Amino acid sequence: MLTACLATAYLAPVQYYSKLASFDEVLIEAYENYPKQTYRNRCLIATTNGIQTLTVPVEKSETIKCPTRDIRISNHGNWRHIHWNALVSAYNLSPFFEFYADDFRPFYEKKYTYLIDYNLSLQLMICNLLDIAPKISLTEKYSPEIKNDYRTVIDPRHPLPDADFSPKPYYQVFNNKHGFIPNLSIVDLLFNMGNEAVLFIKNLRHCEVEDRSNVL
Repeated sequence: MLTACLATAYLAPVQYYSKLASFDEVLIEAYENYPKQTYRNRCLIATTNGIQTLTVPVEKSETIKCPTRDIRISNHGNWRHIHWNALVSAYNLSPFFEFYADDFRPFYEKKYTYLIDYNLSLQLMICNLLDIAPKISLTEKYSPEIKNDYRTVIDPRHPLPDADFSPKPYYQVFNNKHGFIPNLSIVDLLFNMGNEAVLFIKNLRHCEVEDRSNVL
């Protein structure tokens, strides 16, 4: 059984879901010291003006170092309404937005306390839509060395080389305006490609995933 380790992520990019589709078991890191400005609380979508970042606000920790599992979502402001409106504005003309809208809308109505719980609930719902079923669990401690470690590989600012992921173009609503934008949030692929999204993800691997170790 092949196992990988990923960071928690909010509406994670296509690359992230290619791992969920490739491995039998996935560990979600819960005990790391929470880093800022990552996919853990943000995603990238395509809009008429280009790429837009959606960020889930989190409460400031009382200590400098705080485990990811203890990070709380901030209810200051109206971010749920803002995020949902941004998704509607960006994808209401996409072929499959209306088909999936009722699956996503509840996540912008219900309040969650912890970021990791919110992300995991979204992730499980999206895996179900994609018809992929890896065994997903949270880590029970922090390990600096772990097999198939993608915790820092999939990063919006400083992505690391990933031999098992090769972005390939698919239809996007604003293709004619911006050209193809790779590795956006999984919602971009779902809303544009529908049921074909899972086939697209499974075909992204250009080499067989092996059981190997990466050292942070």
